[in-house]
Amino acid sequence: MLQTLPALHAPKLLSWYDRHHRELPWRVNPAAAKAGKRADPYHVWLSEVMLQQTTVQAVKPYFAKFLALWPKVTDLAAAPVEDVMAAWAGLGYYARARNLKKCAETVALEHGGVFPDTEEGLRALPGIGDYTSAAIAAIAFNRQSAVMDGNVERVISRLHAIDAPLPGSKPLMKARVAELTPSDRPGDFAQAMMDLGATICTPKRPTCALCPFRDDCLAFAEHDPESFPVKAAKKEKPVRFGAAFVAVTPGGEALLKRRIESGLLGGMTEVPTTAWTSRVDGGTTADHAPFPAGWEACGTVVHVFTHFELRLSVFRALTEKVAVDDGWWEPVTNLEAQALPTVMKKAIAQAISRAFEKHPN
Repeated sequence: MLQTLPALHAPKLLSWYDRHHRELPWRVNPAAAKAGKRADPYHVWLSEVMLQQTTVQAVKPYFAKFLALWPKVTDLAAAPVEDVMAAWAGLGYYARARNLKKCAETVALEHGGVFPDTEEGLRALPGIGDYTSAAIAAIAFNRQSAVMDGNVERVISRLHAIDAPLPGSKPLMKARVAELTPSDRPGDFAQAMMDLGATICTPKRPTCALCPFRDDCLAFAEHDPESFPVKAAKKEKPVRFGAAFVAVTPGGEALLKRRIESGLLGGMTEVPTTAWTSRVDGGTTADHAPFPAGWEACGTVVHVFTHFELRLSVFRALTEKVAVDDGWWEPVTNLEAQALPTVMKKAIAQAISRAFEKHPN
């Protein structure tokens, strides 16, 4: 008979975590925690914001870069927003970077550089929602908070064979996570659930034989773990079209602009483009160029955003400097240091094949 008493689950998982946890740069491992080391709330917050919709491997170099540039939250609060956006470039979901800066400023100015230590206090900060507030409260402050990311959703849905589809089943899943979360070591428990989902209870071909929950898992008992979590049918992403214009001077400077602060890619750097959005196509021909020049077509780049796919026709021109509203001319050798989102790097690379190669000093 399957035993699903919550009281039995936490010790099993924590014992597994003590032996098989991932070593992550923002994490205090179990041995260090037992020796009295505490997680740094700044590190926990920074990593959790970066990890939203992003893989651990992608985040690691950005986490190291941010700590090297801004070792404390007060340093980040004092940094120019342009520098923060440039350091974030390539990590995607750029509203996170804007909220990161706002949150750092709020912590520095309104909380004396100290993060609130409760879910409620954390949730009041810019850019921190239910998941992030629970994760910081549990991991940084050892609060008994129910932490549920995608990995935890997968584990809990399989453990209880929750067959209601996401996202409607989230409240039930979170209630089950809350039942399991112990008062002792809740931060380690939250990280253990994440690690279990990332390394054992994976979306495809889970390693059930090595799982500490295998004797209690209803999906495993039914020989069908990959069917969970159940997800509602995805809508097909719309495709939008536009054009990007890469202008370069004979001296090797490219025309850049800064996008408006609000909306998609707000505050980031771009080459001139047509007025595409997630809902409306932009122009796709050289007739829409920012100024007359010998514009040449050099192909199309495709970039997939969360809710739509964008196809940009790319044009390039060799030109003398022209004044453009909100624009400036940047040496091509310095493009890597600019706050260019991935879609703009793709467009520039399509027009200037070696634009992002490392250049000697």
